[in-house]
Amino acid sequence: MTTANYFSATDMLALADDYPIGPAFVARFTSMSRDELRALQEERFQTLLARAWKVPFYQRHWGAKGIEPGDIRGLDDITKLPPFDKSDIMASIEAHPPFGDFHGMELYPPAERPPVVVHTTSGTTGKPQVLLYGPKSREVQNLLIARFYLLQGLRSDDIVHSVYGHGMVNGGHYLREAVLHWTNAIFLPAGTGSETRSVQQVAMMQNFGATVIVGFADYIKHLAYVAREQGLEPGRDIPIRMISGHMGREAVEMLSESWGGVDVYDWYGVGDTGAIAGQGPDRQGLYVNEDAQYLEICDIETGVAVDDGQPGDMINTCLFKDDIYPIIRFNTHDVSAVCTDPAPSGLVLRRIEGFLGRSDNMIKLRGINFFPQAIGGMLAERTEFTGEFICRATRDARGRDELTVTVEVRGEADAALEKAYSDLLRRKVGVAVYVAFAQPGGLASLTEIESRQKPIRLLDERFDGTT
Repeated sequence: MTTANYFSATDMLALADDYPIGPAFVARFTSMSRDELRALQEERFQTLLARAWKVPFYQRHWGAKGIEPGDIRGLDDITKLPPFDKSDIMASIEAHPPFGDFHGMELYPPAERPPVVVHTTSGTTGKPQVLLYGPKSREVQNLLIARFYLLQGLRSDDIVHSVYGHGMVNGGHYLREAVLHWTNAIFLPAGTGSETRSVQQVAMMQNFGATVIVGFADYIKHLAYVAREQGLEPGRDIPIRMISGHMGREAVEMLSESWGGVDVYDWYGVGDTGAIAGQGPDRQGLYVNEDAQYLEICDIETGVAVDDGQPGDMINTCLFKDDIYPIIRFNTHDVSAVCTDPAPSGLVLRRIEGFLGRSDNMIKLRGINFFPQAIGGMLAERTEFTGEFICRATRDARGRDELTVTVEVRGEADAALEKAYSDLLRRKVGVAVYVAFAQPGGLASLTEIESRQKPIRLLDERFDGTT
């Protein structure tokens, strides 16, 4: 039997030195040069690459392209390696149930294998995927998100209310560990609306005096609406001062105002990789954790790197994940772009714009590429818009694609309002779309906002006639 436990399997304090947080993070990356950062990346990549070559998944995936170990000498050669995505992981699991052959657990002698943390994705884009972490990679992920929380202003006297999901889903457990292990803030693991009803959540926030909310923007905004229904004024009766979560294409101003004008911060990551990039106090783009993550932005169709400022798929390599499930060139299919304006801070790290949409959820509507997630931001100027919406894509007998956007609005919805929304969306999307209206709360059964971390924003009926 193994004698190692989670805490003895790796030196946790040494990890905090290798991946600093708080003032130590700012000090390191305001004094480090780009050449020094590249050398650190190269060193960590070599360790990761050596591990990955021993894993059957990579032997098969890279071998199919005729690649041999000597072909990859460093990060300059990384584009020779084919990317992989969730479909490749799911195929590995199907061929080698229940955990697949991508993790490398079998490479450890039985008495030396570290404990393995098992979670799954939420299944937003299909069947849930198994996620596996060793103690080292798990705690580095925890450090990376704690790094952003502290950079954004999390304090030791904060009460953090989390609306990330639990169960087999990674999110809620991961964020709880990050705050508990690496900050002194108090953490309230409320979860989604199906885990703790929204009415109970706002009461809990009032009772405990919650000062920070973490989670996905859609549901956080929904909670402000629920609070007001309960006669509570966000920002006064519930003293929230900061929100940090996944903003996507949501209107940050609308979210901030819904909670009394609080500071709102964005960060980006996926279950496999952990936190890739996050905003700092300047809120001018998301700083990439380049000591831990090697991020490429590649053309959606060709896979070739795009110029800075141009959108493309985020393909990520986790430089720290050399214990369980090495990750080299994972295509998230999330779209972003590298910021080209000068960084307002002294941090040496590159910045990205944040999540712009999913390339596998992109609609091409009469020649225009369109991300359904962008609708919320497009309509933010409308005061009667609650922030809730859903898109329905259809295809007629002639093969013409159409899009109907249904939005929740307060008050009466008449022909004049429909024209106003249609004109606004035509101008911002670039093509005409149909508009329909619903009363506040009327779309909840379709978006599943009470039960999902990421509400449904697209019902695509173009191919099989189903939702």
